[in-house]
Amino acid sequence: MRGPRTVRGATDHVVVVGAGLAGLSAAMRLAGAGRRVTLLERETQPGGRAGQVRLEAPDGAGTYHVDNGPTVLTMPDLIADCFDALGEDMADWLELVPVAPLYRSFHADGSRIDVHADPVAMAQELRETCGPAEAAGFERYVDFVSKLYRYEMRDFIDRNIDSPFDLLTPNLARLVALGGFRRLAPKVEQYLHDERTQKLFSFQAMYAGLSPYEALAIYAVIAYMDSVAGVFFPKGGMHAVPVAMAAAAEKHGVDIRYGTTVTRVEHSGGRAVAVHTADGERVAADVVVLNPDLPVAHRELLGRSPWSVRRLRYSPSCYLLLAGSTRSYEHTAVGGAHHTIHFGRSWKGVFDDLLGGRLMSDPSVLVTNPTRTDPSLAPPGREIYYTLFPTPNLDSDLDWRRIAPAYRDHVIATLEERGYEGFGDAIEVEDVTTPLDWAARGMERGAPFAAAHSFGQTGPFRPGNLWGENVVFTGSGTQPGVGVPMVLVSGRLAAERVLGHDPAYRSRAWR
Repeated sequence: MRGPRTVRGATDHVVVVGAGLAGLSAAMRLAGAGRRVTLLERETQPGGRAGQVRLEAPDGAGTYHVDNGPTVLTMPDLIADCFDALGEDMADWLELVPVAPLYRSFHADGSRIDVHADPVAMAQELRETCGPAEAAGFERYVDFVSKLYRYEMRDFIDRNIDSPFDLLTPNLARLVALGGFRRLAPKVEQYLHDERTQKLFSFQAMYAGLSPYEALAIYAVIAYMDSVAGVFFPKGGMHAVPVAMAAAAEKHGVDIRYGTTVTRVEHSGGRAVAVHTADGERVAADVVVLNPDLPVAHRELLGRSPWSVRRLRYSPSCYLLLAGSTRSYEHTAVGGAHHTIHFGRSWKGVFDDLLGGRLMSDPSVLVTNPTRTDPSLAPPGREIYYTLFPTPNLDSDLDWRRIAPAYRDHVIATLEERGYEGFGDAIEVEDVTTPLDWAARGMERGAPFAAAHSFGQTGPFRPGNLWGENVVFTGSGTQPGVGVPMVLVSGRLAAERVLGHDPAYRSRAWR
């Protein structure tokens, strides 16, 4: 059987555009295989969407180091794989701390449910809060998502797919029999009957850009990554991950040039020969790997937008308020957890609003308190609150230039109503990201979760990662999709388009 397609021609010098997690993953693997790698990054630091802002506290009290991208880290073995490719041990570069509980959830009836990585502990939590029947249903659900994980990862996620026919494996039949292609919400309801636990084990559909009533049940595998495999936090914040990856890559010869904006890929007849930068430099290349958001890379760097990209439908966006605060909620009802989800009364209504182009009328929100795990991220006695409110993307009619100030007031009022007393008055520094700001950072439609994972935009129907003879895409816009684990896999798949598939490779994560 033929393996996945690879680039044509010489592959000695690879130019990677963008030092996001996917670009770094690809660069590390290519360097480990002996290729000369030049990595061009427009910002002054690595990370892409996994960035970090520094906010100075008043009166010289110190600096807040605040992640402004993903905050949930699962499947750390996928990061370890990148270091393995260089012969390095991740533990020498990065310190990861388990987050416990994974999430703390509050519900409209006033109840609280903690989510634990240990299925036995989680079953006990549900036995105490929801009753023995719900605990038993959860145990059956864990069996379901564990099977999904085994059947999906090797055949549908951790491999390059050139055609729908590539999916015709025994595991496809197993997924069909398991109900993986039914809708997620009804599948979760088959095991869990309490609406609180249904929310807890289906909200992950948001990561795929869909309502759980629309998403396929195969995306319950995200719940496996979160709620069975565990959640971690790096010392130094999420941004410490790309910083460590970049440092290891440079140690092994990757030439990383920060502050270098690529303006176009020079190509002829489908073959890239160089990239050009904003300062007039021409960097010759045998292969070009593009990590910018895929539609942006096509339009701005390749000068064309194929139908497969123009047709895409995008995930909702979000309003992100990063607050440096003088207030701790550690000993209040809402404190004590790294990640906290506050669900409103409405659930289906949240997605009806978001996908209908409206702001949430009854918000469900995420509050992350990273200083609970790593106090060094803020000045002494201060806290960081990462508050995420899902919103429609820029396909809606919302005018963020006009509504952003009022929406900030709404965010603060909502948080104070949910138990964060005095939240607004305690903010001493802040950073706000609206959908317009996400777009300015290079994310199509202002959608940080990229193209939605609807059936027609999943697997082989998602835009491929190989263009022409020697241009490779990587990142959340291409296969396999969105989320930190997926973009790390995407970097490996991009490297495989250059190096060829290694049949002996087996990720630590799948062992």
